[in-house]
Amino acid sequence: MNVDDVVLSFTPGTLTILNIVLGLIMLGIALDTAPSDFRVVARHPKPFIIAILAQLLLLPVVTFLLTLVLPVTPSMALGMILVACCPPGNISQVLTHRSGGNVALSVSMTAVGNLVYIVAMPLSIAFWGSLHPTARDLLREVALDPWKMLLEIFLIVGLPFAVGLLLRAKLPTFAARVQPFVKWFSLLALVGFIIGALVGNWAVFISVLGIVVLVVTVHDATALALGYGTAVLGGLGTRERKAMTFEVGIRNAGLGLGLVFAFFGGLGGMAIVAGWWGIWDIVAGLVLAGLWARHTRRRTGNATGDSTGKTAVEAAP
Repeated sequence: MNVDDVVLSFTPGTLTILNIVLGLIMLGIALDTAPSDFRVVARHPKPFIIAILAQLLLLPVVTFLLTLVLPVTPSMALGMILVACCPPGNISQVLTHRSGGNVALSVSMTAVGNLVYIVAMPLSIAFWGSLHPTARDLLREVALDPWKMLLEIFLIVGLPFAVGLLLRAKLPTFAARVQPFVKWFSLLALVGFIIGALVGNWAVFISVLGIVVLVVTVHDATALALGYGTAVLGGLGTRERKAMTFEVGIRNAGLGLGLVFAFFGGLGGMAIVAGWWGIWDIVAGLVLAGLWARHTRRRTGNATGDSTGKTAVEAAP
């Protein structure tokens, strides 16, 4: 069976629950976002500008080119485009910390980036998908309306994010208490959907797993390299380069997988790519962060690479 022909269908009630889970994911991210994260970007906009250009422009362009040279089906190509158009994942902050990078910069870039992507994500998916020589036919079949998707993403993603920011600003103690519960509950619920999809279509997933592993490995490595390369070209310091590497290379594939079910009818190739990306970028990120930290520690005596452990961005009042 062709993976492009596999559709993971859900009842209207199940899709409603899925939308609630997606909203809880964004609520959990916002509950962990402080107003000071936005002020850091306002005071030091250069790294953020470089990061957002790399994510909104360079990553989709490079991804589009990869879909033309890698052995992917149309739905897998659309899945790669979807992942590239997703917002940065919060695990980038964990990886940045582990590697000795600029955590404050990573946190602020993720916070502001998620706001930008509420609008940018549906428009970017529709734009790049419509340009693809084979994936654009799938967009026509699902009748994707980017403006309708924008409205629904605002209600499913943007509104919970705004509520979370408000709760964090007005009720910080309450936000800190409920954030771990919201984060883990939504994650486990999403994992349940993923497992259900895999079990129901196990034979198809196994038949294309080799190609998916190759494609996602190349795509993820390219995204990480793109983050580092743009930071170097932008003249950023070593710790900022580490933060930028993970900010561009780590995407919120879990959210992307939810969008596959909510807006693309559970299209098989898209689900496989987004699902495996969500696993692999954590593994690859942990390996890279560990090697980076060990190399820096051997060279300088600590993981950050300097005597204070802070950069101008982190030390700024």
